[in-house]
Order: sequence, then structure tokens, then C-alpha cells
Amino acid sequence: MKDRTSQVQQVLWRVFLLNLIVAAAKIATGIATGAVSVLSDGFHSLTDTASNIVALFGVRMGGAPPDDDHPYGHRKFETMASLGILLFLLLVLREILSAAWERFQTGGEPTINVMTFVVMGGTLLINLGVVAYERRAARRLSSEVLLADAHHTTSDLLTSITVILALVGVNLGYAWLDPAAAIVVAVFIGYACWEIFKSTSGILADQIAMPEEAIRQVVTSVPDVLGCHHIRSRGSADFVFLDLHIWMDPEMRLDKAHALSHVVKDRVMAAFPQIKDAIIHVEPPPISDRRSQISDQSQI
Repeated sequence: MKDRTSQVQQVLWRVFLLNLIVAAAKIATGIATGAVSVLSDGFHSLTDTASNIVALFGVRMGGAPPDDDHPYGHRKFETMASLGILLFLLLVLREILSAAWERFQTGGEPTINVMTFVVMGGTLLINLGVVAYERRAARRLSSEVLLADAHHTTSDLLTSITVILALVGVNLGYAWLDPAAAIVVAVFIGYACWEIFKSTSGILADQIAMPEEAIRQVVTSVPDVLGCHHIRSRGSADFVFLDLHIWMDPEMRLDKAHALSHVVKDRVMAAFPQIKDAIIHVEPPPISDRRSQISDQSQI
């Protein structure tokens, strides 16, 4: 867990530095050229650095070991950090829609020069690399905070493309393309917000984390286990808590049943490494199942 946390933090620090460079380049270019769209995009890029800080805080808290007040660990702090990124995205969405509406009402054309396109093109390439890097790291480390931050960087990527298209459109005499493209970007950002909300709310609301049938197949593969039910799982993709009831022969000695429950737990956790703890409750099979077993034995 500690190694994973340090790897996630390392990715976030690298991305933070790249996002800071991108934001500084856009803001400096916007001020030098007077291009309001580039300047606005630069301030939008600053939200990426802010989200990196939120994510670093969440990962640091989430990597702390269990304690007396948090017996299940602190993993959900990372999920809560994802909600912080969602809030930043919502703020960006509001700003983009507001800017687009104002541009439709008042008009206005940014000052365009070669350096403007050089900076926008260069920062676009950096953002492309950041998104690809973060998504690969998110899959490798099963980190929803890295995936959420990649969504946020994608919104910055889409905003940069909008600005570039708007600058080209203005250069060709189609100034209305600037606010129109901003609205298209707002749609993509809204979809990213929904994806982050759906993922994080499922974790915080203890949505089922693993399919029951997959767990049942492993449990029933253990000899002397007659069946199982009340299978419940919760947590994130890489940090799952599981509890279930297993059926055993009511005539079995308690010490043997207890030992067998540990065999079930070890086998389940070996089959699914993402399970951090499993609680196994031992009980006899339901009356209907016992009658069925007695009937089968009498026929034999």
C-alpha cells in the first residue's frame, strides 16, 4: 500500500510541474499579445495545478494505515479528493459557459501572431502527453484520483483545441467560432463531470465492488463447503472489503468449521488480490437445502 501511494504521488508531482509550465506559458503569452482567449485558457490551466494539489493531499491521507478511529483504513480520502477535482471541473464549466455567452453578446477579436500559435500548439502537445501518462498510471495503479485528474487535464486539452480553432476562425473572419467551440468543450467537460461523479459516488455509497458469482465459484470450490449466500462487497477497484456466509455440515466440529473458514478466506483473497479483508460467517445450510440433501442421500 505504501509503495502504491508513493507511486501515485510521484505521478502527481510530475504532472503538477508540467501543468504549471503550461499555465505560465499561456498566461505570459496572453498578457504579451493581449489575446483574451489565450489568457483565459492559461487561468483555466491553473485549475489543473490546483486539482493536483487536492489530489496529492487526498493520496497522502488515503495512504495512511488503519488506526483506532479508522479501522478500515483511509482509502476513501483519495476518493474524496476526486470529488474535489469534480468541483474544480464544475467551476471551469461555469466559466467557459459564461465566457461563451459574453462573447456572443459583445463580440470582440483577440490579437493573433505566430507566437500565439506556437505556444498553444506546444502546450497542446504537453497536455496530450500528460493525459496519456496519467491514464496509463491510473490503470496500472488502479487509482481513481489519477483517472479523475486525467479527465480534468482532458478538459484543458479540449479548451486549448477550442482556442486554437477560434483563433484560426477569427483569422479567417469567422469570429462566432470562438464562443461556439467553447460550448462544445463545455459538453465534454460536463460528461467528464458525470463520469467522475458516477465513479466516486458509487464508492462512497458502498456500491457492490465485485460480482457475486465470481466469489461464489471460488468459495464453493473448497471441499466441505456446501454453499454460500449474503455475499457483500464494497470499496474501490483496488481496495475491496468482503463479507459472506458459508454453509457447512451442522454436525461438523466447531474447531474444524473455524479452520475451514480460514481456508475459504485465504483462497478468496488469493484469487482476488484487491480484497484487503474478508469476514466469513459460518452457519448450517437452510432447512430446505438440508431436506434436499437428505432426500438425495436416501435415493442413493
